[in-house]
Amino acid sequence: MGQKIVLVTGASSGIGAATAERLAADGHHVVLGARRRERLDEVVGRIVAVGGSGQAVDLDVTDADAHRAVVDAVVAEHGRLDVLVANAGVMPLSRLDAGRVDEWRHMVDVNVLGLLHGIAAALPHFTERGVGHLVTVASIGAHEVPPTSAVYSGTKFAAWAITEGLRVESPAGIRVTTVCPGVTTSELADHITDPHARDAMVAYRASAIPASSIAASIAFAVGQPPEVDVNEIIVRPAAQR
Repeated sequence: MGQKIVLVTGASSGIGAATAERLAADGHHVVLGARRRERLDEVVGRIVAVGGSGQAVDLDVTDADAHRAVVDAVVAEHGRLDVLVANAGVMPLSRLDAGRVDEWRHMVDVNVLGLLHGIAAALPHFTERGVGHLVTVASIGAHEVPPTSAVYSGTKFAAWAITEGLRVESPAGIRVTTVCPGVTTSELADHITDPHARDAMVAYRASAIPASSIAASIAFAVGQPPEVDVNEIIVRPAAQR
Protein backbone atom coordinates (compact mmCIF):
# COMPACT_ATOMS: atom_id res chain seq x y z
CA MET A 1 0.00 0.00 0.00
CA GLY A 2 2.88 2.37 0.75
CA GLN A 3 3.05 5.38 2.98
CA LYS A 4 0.35 7.99 2.53
CA ILE A 5 0.39 11.64 3.52
CA VAL A 6 -2.67 12.20 5.68
CA LEU A 7 -4.12 15.36 7.22
CA VAL A 8 -6.48 14.80 10.17
CA THR A 9 -8.51 17.76 11.43
CA GLY A 10 -9.76 17.97 14.99
CA ALA A 11 -6.81 15.77 15.92
CA SER A 12 -6.14 17.00 19.44
CA SER A 13 -8.49 14.52 21.14
CA GLY A 14 -11.12 11.83 20.69
CA ILE A 15 -11.66 10.28 17.29
CA GLY A 16 -9.19 12.63 15.62
CA ALA A 17 -6.32 11.76 17.95
CA ALA A 18 -7.13 8.05 17.83
CA THR A 19 -7.25 8.15 14.03
CA ALA A 20 -3.93 9.95 13.79
CA GLU A 21 -2.29 7.39 16.06
CA ARG A 22 -3.82 4.45 14.20
CA LEU A 23 -2.86 5.71 10.73
CA ALA A 24 0.66 6.50 11.91
CA ALA A 25 0.87 2.96 13.34
CA ASP A 26 -0.14 1.70 9.90
CA GLY A 27 2.94 3.41 8.45
CA HIS A 28 1.50 6.67 7.15
CA HIS A 29 2.82 10.18 7.76
CA VAL A 30 0.10 12.04 9.63
CA VAL A 31 -0.30 15.80 9.85
CA LEU A 32 -2.43 16.62 12.88
CA GLY A 33 -4.44 19.83 12.73
CA ALA A 34 -6.43 21.56 15.49
CA ARG A 35 -6.51 24.75 17.55
CA ARG A 36 -5.07 23.29 20.77
CA ARG A 37 -1.39 23.08 19.91
CA GLU A 38 -0.28 21.69 23.27
CA ARG A 39 -2.68 18.77 22.93
CA LEU A 40 -1.53 18.17 19.36
CA ASP A 41 2.09 18.08 20.45
CA GLU A 42 1.19 15.45 23.07
CA VAL A 43 -0.41 13.22 20.44
CA VAL A 44 2.55 13.67 18.08
CA GLY A 45 4.84 12.78 20.98
CA ARG A 46 3.00 9.49 21.46
CA ILE A 47 3.20 8.77 17.74
CA VAL A 48 6.93 9.45 17.52
CA ALA A 49 7.65 7.53 20.74
CA VAL A 50 6.50 4.29 19.10
CA GLY A 51 8.30 4.91 15.83
CA GLY A 52 5.54 6.65 13.88
CA SER A 53 5.72 9.72 11.67
CA GLY A 54 3.66 12.78 12.54
CA GLN A 55 3.66 16.54 12.81
CA ALA A 56 1.36 19.16 14.33
CA VAL A 57 -0.08 22.22 12.62
CA ASP A 58 -2.32 24.98 13.94
CA LEU A 59 -5.68 24.79 12.18
CA ASP A 60 -9.07 26.38 12.71
CA VAL A 61 -11.34 24.75 10.12
CA THR A 62 -13.77 27.68 10.25
CA ASP A 63 -11.09 29.82 8.58
CA ALA A 64 -11.14 28.95 4.87
CA ASP A 65 -7.88 30.74 4.11
CA ALA A 66 -6.10 29.03 7.00
CA HIS A 67 -7.37 25.63 5.90
CA ARG A 68 -6.14 26.23 2.36
CA ALA A 69 -2.78 27.43 3.64
CA VAL A 70 -2.32 24.28 5.74
CA VAL A 71 -3.17 21.97 2.85
CA ASP A 72 -0.92 23.90 0.47
CA ALA A 73 1.92 23.75 3.00
CA VAL A 74 1.53 19.97 3.36
CA VAL A 75 1.69 19.56 -0.41
CA ALA A 76 4.69 21.90 -0.66
CA GLU A 77 6.58 19.97 2.03
CA HIS A 78 5.66 16.41 1.09
CA GLY A 79 4.84 16.71 -2.60
CA ARG A 80 1.25 15.57 -2.20
CA LEU A 81 -1.73 15.07 0.09
CA ASP A 82 -3.22 11.60 -0.21
CA VAL A 83 -5.96 11.65 2.44
CA LEU A 84 -7.92 14.32 4.26
CA VAL A 85 -9.78 13.06 7.32
CA ALA A 86 -12.32 15.81 7.99
CA ASN A 87 -13.02 15.03 11.61
CA ALA A 88 -13.33 18.41 13.36
CA GLY A 89 -16.75 18.81 14.92
CA VAL A 90 -18.72 20.19 17.86
CA MET A 91 -21.92 18.98 19.56
CA PRO A 92 -23.54 21.54 21.89
CA LEU A 93 -26.93 19.79 21.99
CA SER A 94 -30.11 21.58 23.01
CA ARG A 95 -33.82 21.62 22.29
CA LEU A 96 -34.94 24.08 19.64
CA ASP A 97 -37.09 25.91 22.15
CA ALA A 98 -33.94 26.67 24.14
CA GLY A 99 -33.12 29.19 21.41
CA ARG A 100 -29.34 28.84 21.64
CA VAL A 101 -28.72 30.57 18.32
CA ASP A 102 -25.03 31.25 18.90
CA GLU A 103 -24.38 27.54 19.56
CA TRP A 104 -26.36 26.58 16.45
CA ARG A 105 -24.29 28.99 14.38
CA HIS A 106 -21.08 27.55 15.83
CA MET A 107 -22.16 24.02 14.89
CA VAL A 108 -22.86 25.11 11.33
CA ASP A 109 -19.52 26.93 11.14
CA VAL A 110 -17.50 23.93 12.31
CA ASN A 111 -19.50 20.90 11.17
CA VAL A 112 -20.63 22.18 7.77
CA LEU A 113 -18.47 25.09 6.68
CA GLY A 114 -15.38 23.47 8.20
CA LEU A 115 -15.95 20.43 5.98
CA LEU A 116 -16.53 22.61 2.92
CA HIS A 117 -13.35 24.54 3.64
CA GLY A 118 -11.44 21.26 3.74
CA ILE A 119 -12.92 20.14 0.44
CA ALA A 120 -12.16 23.50 -1.17
CA ALA A 121 -8.56 23.25 0.03
CA ALA A 122 -7.86 19.61 -0.83
CA LEU A 123 -9.93 18.97 -3.95
CA PRO A 124 -7.78 21.03 -6.35
CA HIS A 125 -4.74 18.97 -5.35
CA PHE A 126 -6.67 15.70 -5.66
CA THR A 127 -7.98 16.76 -9.05
CA GLU A 128 -4.56 17.78 -10.33
CA ARG A 129 -3.11 14.37 -9.48
CA GLY A 130 -6.25 12.43 -10.33
CA VAL A 131 -6.09 10.67 -6.97
CA GLY A 132 -7.00 11.40 -3.37
CA HIS A 133 -9.28 10.35 -0.55
CA LEU A 134 -11.67 12.43 1.56
CA VAL A 135 -12.94 10.81 4.76
CA THR A 136 -15.72 12.71 6.52
CA VAL A 137 -16.49 11.88 10.13
CA ALA A 138 -20.24 12.52 10.33
CA SER A 139 -22.41 10.86 12.98
CA ILE A 140 -25.25 8.43 13.52
CA GLY A 141 -27.04 11.76 13.92
CA ALA A 142 -26.99 11.96 10.12
CA HIS A 143 -29.52 9.10 10.14
CA GLU A 144 -31.64 9.84 13.22
CA VAL A 145 -32.81 12.85 15.21
CA PRO A 146 -33.06 12.23 18.97
CA PRO A 147 -34.49 14.99 21.17
CA THR A 148 -32.02 17.90 21.60
CA SER A 149 -30.24 16.85 18.37
CA ALA A 150 -32.21 18.75 15.72
CA VAL A 151 -29.47 21.20 14.81
CA TYR A 152 -26.57 18.80 15.38
CA SER A 153 -28.24 16.10 13.29
CA GLY A 154 -28.99 18.73 10.66
CA THR A 155 -25.30 19.60 10.41
CA LYS A 156 -24.31 15.95 10.26
CA PHE A 157 -26.91 15.17 7.60
CA ALA A 158 -25.48 18.11 5.68
CA ALA A 159 -21.99 16.63 6.08
CA TRP A 160 -23.29 13.29 4.81
CA ALA A 161 -25.00 14.95 1.83
CA ILE A 162 -22.00 17.09 0.94
CA THR A 163 -19.69 14.09 1.07
CA GLU A 164 -22.06 11.99 -1.02
CA GLY A 165 -22.29 14.85 -3.51
CA LEU A 166 -18.51 14.91 -3.79
CA ARG A 167 -18.50 11.17 -4.36
CA VAL A 168 -20.89 11.30 -7.30
CA GLU A 169 -19.13 14.31 -8.82
CA SER A 170 -15.59 12.91 -8.54
CA PRO A 171 -13.69 10.82 -11.08
CA ALA A 172 -12.81 7.24 -10.19
CA GLY A 173 -9.39 8.11 -8.80
CA ILE A 174 -10.80 10.26 -6.01
CA ARG A 175 -12.30 8.17 -3.23
CA VAL A 176 -14.87 9.46 -0.79
CA THR A 177 -15.93 7.92 2.53
CA THR A 178 -18.40 8.95 5.22
CA VAL A 179 -17.95 7.39 8.65
CA CYS A 180 -20.93 7.70 10.98
CA PRO A 181 -20.04 6.93 14.61
CA GLY A 182 -22.62 6.08 17.23
CA VAL A 183 -21.96 6.83 20.89
CA THR A 184 -18.19 7.13 21.18
CA THR A 185 -15.90 8.22 23.98
CA SER A 186 -14.86 11.81 23.26
CA GLU A 187 -14.94 15.33 24.65
CA LEU A 188 -17.94 16.36 22.54
CA ALA A 189 -20.45 15.96 25.35
CA ASP A 190 -18.26 17.95 27.72
CA HIS A 191 -19.17 21.14 25.86
CA ILE A 192 -22.94 20.80 26.18
CA THR A 193 -24.14 23.84 28.11
CA ASP A 194 -27.88 23.14 28.05
CA PRO A 195 -28.68 21.38 31.35
CA HIS A 196 -31.52 19.25 29.92
CA ALA A 197 -29.34 17.95 27.10
CA ARG A 198 -26.33 17.47 29.38
CA ASP A 199 -28.31 15.36 31.84
CA ALA A 200 -29.86 13.27 29.06
CA MET A 201 -26.42 12.45 27.68
CA VAL A 202 -25.28 10.77 30.90
CA ALA A 203 -27.45 7.68 30.38
CA TYR A 204 -27.17 7.87 26.59
CA ARG A 205 -23.37 7.63 26.73
CA ALA A 206 -23.26 4.69 29.14
CA SER A 207 -22.61 2.27 26.26
CA ALA A 208 -19.97 4.41 24.50
CA ILE A 209 -17.30 2.58 22.50
CA PRO A 210 -13.69 3.81 22.42
CA ALA A 211 -12.49 6.25 19.79
CA SER A 212 -10.09 3.56 18.58
CA SER A 213 -13.09 1.65 17.22
CA ILE A 214 -13.87 4.52 14.85
CA ALA A 215 -10.18 4.94 14.02
CA ALA A 216 -10.08 1.28 12.97
CA SER A 217 -12.97 1.86 10.58
CA ILE A 218 -11.24 4.87 9.05
CA ALA A 219 -8.02 2.86 8.72
CA PHE A 220 -9.98 0.12 6.95
CA ALA A 221 -11.31 2.56 4.35
CA VAL A 222 -7.93 4.24 3.85
CA GLY A 223 -6.18 0.88 3.53
CA GLN A 224 -8.25 -0.45 0.65
CA PRO A 225 -6.62 -0.80 -2.80
CA PRO A 226 -7.15 2.12 -5.19
CA GLU A 227 -9.99 0.44 -7.07
CA VAL A 228 -12.05 -0.02 -3.88
CA ASP A 229 -14.06 2.95 -2.56
CA VAL A 230 -15.69 2.38 0.83
CA ASN A 231 -18.55 4.87 0.62
CA GLU A 232 -20.10 4.74 4.09
CA ILE A 233 -19.48 3.01 7.40
CA ILE A 234 -21.85 3.16 10.38
CA VAL A 235 -20.24 2.08 13.64
CA ARG A 236 -22.12 2.09 16.91
CA PRO A 237 -22.11 0.19 20.20
CA ALA A 238 -23.85 -3.17 20.07
CA ALA A 239 -26.10 -1.88 22.86
CA GLN A 240 -27.17 1.25 20.96
CA ARG A 241 -30.53 1.02 19.22
